[in-house]
Amino acid sequence: MVTGIAKGRDAGHVTTKLEKKVKQSHKKGSAQKRVTMVRAIVRETCGLSPYERRILDMIKTGGTSAEKRIYKFAKRRLGSHKRAVAKREDIKKFNSDQRAAQTK
Repeated sequence: MVTGIAKGRDAGHVTTKLEKKVKQSHKKGSAQKRVTMVRAIVRETCGLSPYERRILDMIKTGGTSAEKRIYKFAKRRLGSHKRAVAKREDIKKFNSDQRAAQTK
């Protein structure tokens, strides 16, 4: 905060700050509306990939350590912890949406 006083930490002429545009490079990683819609249409049309179907099967059969087994399987296929956890949650959501659609 500039005070307008010639001396001190906040020395200088008082001006109004201009709003800066968000850089394109700073938007990386945030899903846009169009991309989200296209991905939803592709998922609806093509269905799941073979490894995703296997994860879905693991979810349906369940078992004592299904969560851990699904994570380990997804991590082997996708390569990182974050991706594996995200994929597990994504397939769980897909399964719950599918079951909700069947009950209607």
